[in-house]
Order: sequence, then structure tokens, then C-alpha cells
Amino acid sequence: MALASQTYTLHTPRHGPLFAQEWLPEAAPRAIVCLVHGLGEHSSRYAHVAEALTSAGFGLSAFDLRGHGKSPGQRGHFQSYASGLEDIQSLLDEAARRHSEKPTFLYGQSLGGNLVLNLALRRKCRLAGVIATAPLIRLAFEPPRAKVFLAKAVGRIWPAFSNVCGCEAGALCRDPAVVQKYVGDPLAHDLISAGLFVEVSRAGLWALEHAANLRLPTLVMHGSADQLTSVDASRQFAERAGQCCTLKVWDGAYHELHNEPEKEAVFAYMLAWLNTRMASSALRG
Repeated sequence: MALASQTYTLHTPRHGPLFAQEWLPEAAPRAIVCLVHGLGEHSSRYAHVAEALTSAGFGLSAFDLRGHGKSPGQRGHFQSYASGLEDIQSLLDEAARRHSEKPTFLYGQSLGGNLVLNLALRRKCRLAGVIATAPLIRLAFEPPRAKVFLAKAVGRIWPAFSNVCGCEAGALCRDPAVVQKYVGDPLAHDLISAGLFVEVSRAGLWALEHAANLRLPTLVMHGSADQLTSVDASRQFAERAGQCCTLKVWDGAYHELHNEPEKEAVFAYMLAWLNTRMASSALRG
């Protein structure tokens, strides 16, 4: 039986309510991990990640990005990139309110990885650490120049104009059952607006250019066979970020490490990193 979540409405100061949920261990959580999912998906796809975390005493708090899952908004569109960062800050604030300032980690997958790295670089965050898996720093492929030119041109005058991503579902992971479930998921979509595409692309390059300014302990994980987001960009980010960034590349893995056949090893590695950070925090304070 899957671990049940507690759902709630995440109220944001300027942009309206969002669907949110959290999974908690039986005892009081040692720390809270706040999750930001990827483009076109939603937080309920991470229930098995929550099981791995709660079994080790961590809580998982998550929300559906605006324009995704059960949250309102045009599918695949943010009002602005900054509004996406503000929504994540609202999740962090709510987690702090609910759990009496327990240590908090921020975890982002793909588009979520782009967002959490940018939040860590652009804002002073009270975080115990950051995890970014398959972060969308750059795409793993060169999109057609005409399509990029069109997105930039349209994005200036009609940022909400949407188009299909055109990404193959089979590139998500090597587990056919997960792929088929995603394809049949009524809450999943394959849309991105011109404005979001342009802003996310710029933000990924900005994060790469400013990686040396990273001050928070950060774990970056990527599959070496990821066909969607660039593992080389993750390598470059980690090299520029220096000692505060740990890089783990999983040989032969695709985009969604948490859904790959070796996911249990991925969870074990992530939990070991989280436990190390918790021990370091205890020693300091």
C-alpha cells in the first residue's frame, strides 16, 4: 500500500493558491525535504520517493507548479520566471511554519533543478542543502534554430503562446511501466509556453555563469545517458561551484533517476548525502 499524503492549499502572496501535499514519517521528522518537480508532470509522481525519505525519518513537502498537475493556470506557463521562484519560497515558508523550523532541504528535478539552483544562487535561503537531479541547465540536444528563433520572437509579444515540447516519453527512464503510466496520466502534459521556454533557457545559462557564487551544500545527480537535459552542463556547473557541490553521474541512466531500475541505489546515495549534511549541521550547532 502506497504511503498516503496529506494534501493542503499552498497560499502564495501574489499569485493565488496552489495544490500541495506532504508525506511524513510516523515520528516527528528529522528534517523536511521540499520538492520541485519537472516540466509537464506533478508532485504525486513522487510518492515512492517520499517512501524512501520517510523510512529514513525525513518528511517530503511538495506542490504542483503553477500550470501543472492539480494547480491552476495555463498548462506549461508561468506568469514569469520570478513568480516560479516566489512560489517555491512560499513552499519553504509553509514547511518552516508547519514544522517548527526543522532543517530544510530543497530538491528539484529537471525544470525543478533549474529553479532550485537559481533560487540558491539568487536569494539568501535558510537551507541545510540543495539537491538537483537532471537539472535543466542546458538541453541535451540542439533544438531547431527556427523553433528557438520563433519562441524568442513570440515570447516578446505573446509569452503565453504554447507549443508541444516534442520530447519522447521513452527518454524519461528505462522502465517501460513508468513510461506507460506517464503516457496515460491525465495530469501530465507536453506543453511549454514561449515565455517560459525563453526564461528557463536564460536562467539555466545564468546559473552556469554564476555557479562559483554558490554557498549552500549542493548535490547534483545526473544520468550519463540523459537525452533531455545536458549531463555536461551539470559537470560544468559542479566544477565551477567548487567544494560546496557534490556531483554524482549515474552510468547509463536516463532522465528520471528516481524512476530508473537502479533507483534504490539512487535513493541510498541521496540519503547518505542528507545524513552527512545533518551530521555536519549538528556538529556546527
